[in-house]
Amino acid sequence: MLYALTALIRGVRTVYAPGMRRYVFVPITINLLVYGAMLQVVLTQFGGWLDGWMSLVPGWLAWLEWLIWPLFVVALIIVVFFTFTLVTHLIAAPFYGFLAAKVETRLTGRPPADDRGLIRTGIDAMGRELCKLGYILPRLVILIVLSWIPLVNLVTPILWAAFSAWMMAITYLDYPMDNNRVSFADMKRRLGKRWWQSLTFGAWVTLLTWVPLANVFLLPGAVAGAVQLWERYYRGLSQEVSQAS
Repeated sequence: MLYALTALIRGVRTVYAPGMRRYVFVPITINLLVYGAMLQVVLTQFGGWLDGWMSLVPGWLAWLEWLIWPLFVVALIIVVFFTFTLVTHLIAAPFYGFLAAKVETRLTGRPPADDRGLIRTGIDAMGRELCKLGYILPRLVILIVLSWIPLVNLVTPILWAAFSAWMMAITYLDYPMDNNRVSFADMKRRLGKRWWQSLTFGAWVTLLTWVPLANVFLLPGAVAGAVQLWERYYRGLSQEVSQAS
């Protein structure tokens, strides 16, 4: 757990070091624009959304309003931040893929196994993001539905926390793995093999996403942190995973 935090801190320092900053500022600009637009929508529509949700509560559950109300608020905030994360990563993916390649070259002294160049890396990264969305969105919908079910929604905060960490692990650790020709299915298996390292890294990244504005400037460091974890925990799993398959 401490190594995941250390890798994240080192990652932030790495991406803002001389020679690396130009790969960071474009996605930061995009993130700020998306973040501002989404924040404006939430502030404008939040009251209406909340009133609509509370009107759906059956009369016989009115006595639970003191509990249901904050659960709905938490669910809305989580959905908004998940949506923000998914959209901004979809847009910034080409830049993050290239950033991961540059960090790996600087960290190891050699380029990734699949050094495709800026244009090809950007195109492939968009396709990879669509794979992530196809994996994440159905599970996100299931959690949203569970959050509406009385009594069941008492445990959904725990499920949201675990899912958040897993989603962040997939999102960021996939960049160095994609650069090294690791398929999406293989990437998930490797993350499962090192589930503790995956979840702890994802948990730290999730905490960053909840820091308004600061997250925009710190999240590129998660790309560099993921490269460090790739080198330490996941690269050597190729033969083991192959045999297990």
